[in-house]
Amino acid sequence: MERVVLLDKAGRKWLAPIDGETVSVRGLGVLKAETLRASLGGVLTIGGQSFFVLRASAKDFADTLERRAQIITPKDAALLLFYADVKPGDTVVEGGSGSGALTIALARAVGEKGRVISYDLREDFLTVAQENVRRAGFADRVEFRLGDVREEMDGPADAVVLDILDPWKAVPAAHHALKPSGHFASYSPNMEQVKETVLALRKARFIEVRTVELIEREMEVREQGVRPAFAALGHTGYLTFARKVLLTA
Repeated sequence: MERVVLLDKAGRKWLAPIDGETVSVRGLGVLKAETLRASLGGVLTIGGQSFFVLRASAKDFADTLERRAQIITPKDAALLLFYADVKPGDTVVEGGSGSGALTIALARAVGEKGRVISYDLREDFLTVAQENVRRAGFADRVEFRLGDVREEMDGPADAVVLDILDPWKAVPAAHHALKPSGHFASYSPNMEQVKETVLALRKARFIEVRTVELIEREMEVREQGVRPAFAALGHTGYLTFARKVLLTA
């Protein structure tokens, strides 16, 4: 289901589907979907206020989430998808649904023929994530499960992506669920978590084990010149990647 985002002059955003005849947008009222479709890429006036009508992007989905848990930042999510080689038609297991931000990114990447199986230990997190995924229009390709990926996860999977406190404990289950040549990816806030995860991956004979940290710094561009912004987005987490093989050389 296609979505647009309404953007006001203050930078606030409202997500809206445009497939039906009418759509109810919280805080803005009931709008005609045809009006939104006709205004795509332009400006629409609602109640005397002007809004840009834009095709919803990955960033827009993240910006309009209802948040219960802290979400993985866009810079980290993008690299997780790249190194886990998430592509159309894939089956991906996610450990730690949280607020559903990464779930939406995964669902968008696997496409209409792909599948995301998202696990969480907390039913309240699953409820929020499920609603966010529904609002983003990807409910038909995501299956939420109340369960512990450290114990077991469904497969065969092309990739396993984890955002849990102890990803090393899920390495054996991930190895079992992954297809040969499948990708493992995890997000960890501190180095001790990374160490335990990497040791577990090596013990399980994963290859191409690698951990990175991304630092993002925005540039302030003005007529007088260009300089780095003072508020850089520094450490958010460490990303660990690996690949399953059946035998090691």
